[in-house]
Amino acid sequence: MGAMITTPGEVSGLLERILGGDRSAEGRLFDLLYGDLRRMAAYQLRRERSDHTLQPTALVHEVYVKIFSQTPPEARSRAHFIALAAQVMRRYLVDHARTKQADKRGRHPHMVPIENALIYDERRSDEFLAVHDALERLREWAPRQSQIVEMRYFGGMSEEEIAEYLKISARTVKRDWSMARAWLHAELSV
Repeated sequence: MGAMITTPGEVSGLLERILGGDRSAEGRLFDLLYGDLRRMAAYQLRRERSDHTLQPTALVHEVYVKIFSQTPPEARSRAHFIALAAQVMRRYLVDHARTKQADKRGRHPHMVPIENALIYDERRSDEFLAVHDALERLREWAPRQSQIVEMRYFGGMSEEEIAEYLKISARTVKRDWSMARAWLHAELSV
């Protein structure tokens, strides 16, 4: 798909139409955001070996189906929708990793290097699940920091985009990002 030119409020307008029940707006929204969603998926899968079972296009379509198969998403802006897609993508990858790991039950947890563990890789599904579990623990202690990690790693969002979505300063995002990384590093190094 080629690059589409959008006006600043086009995504927000489509999201409003979708919330109002206009199912035709879903396809237009998907067309507009497909490139961003595919980049997110490719980012997550980039370290996979060439014969892995997940492809970025398939991952994008799975995310799309999960978002629109239930009630319309409560997103109000592009940043909000991308954050929602990042969350759905992460959950899908966690489910995929759990499926792949099902035959490995009974293994003991081990140290996970933070530098590599936040990128999904079927060969390291146990590490990916350890990061997911750590993010869930972080969410209980510091929900905003957990959300920032999710949007940054799984959504590929910039500090400015995250700041806009969370309605905080980019400086606060940077500080929370540093604190969350340090916490995750300590949590995963045990």
